[in-house]
Amino acid sequence: MELIIRNQQDKINLPPEMEKLLSDVVAEVLKAEAEHMEWEVSILLVDDREISSLNRNYRGIDRPTDVLSFAMEEDLAGVDLPEFIVPEDNPILGDIVISVETAQRQGEEYGHSLEREMGFLTVHGMLHLLGYDHETEDERTEMRGKEEKVLLKLGLFREE
Repeated sequence: MELIIRNQQDKINLPPEMEKLLSDVVAEVLKAEAEHMEWEVSILLVDDREISSLNRNYRGIDRPTDVLSFAMEEDLAGVDLPEFIVPEDNPILGDIVISVETAQRQGEEYGHSLEREMGFLTVHGMLHLLGYDHETEDERTEMRGKEEKVLLKLGLFREE
């Protein structure tokens, strides 16, 4: 696994161990879902303004969101993108963009730590990269179960 993490926001001071946490989350998802592949994944940490711009440009929704996933293998019919050559020995799974501002706000709303919320958003983004969705109740149930399994394995419990 190759993981690239870039923190492009300066509104929330992230603890030094955040990068290891995100790396552990990505590794655990890949272990559970795609152990046989050596994927490349990138995580971009941004503020609400930046994720709002991305959300507007790629989804047509003009507001901040918590996480966006851009799968390299996604079917983007009608979208004019450059042709990518993906090396067979290190295929690119895709990119995850997380608003740290929204993650902090949601963590506070749900009564748990920023680390738990960032872990959840990373698992959620990874599952989207791997083709999971939550459009139907069955899909939502399956995805939530997979998210909780990874979070529990890493000790990222919900505060109750």
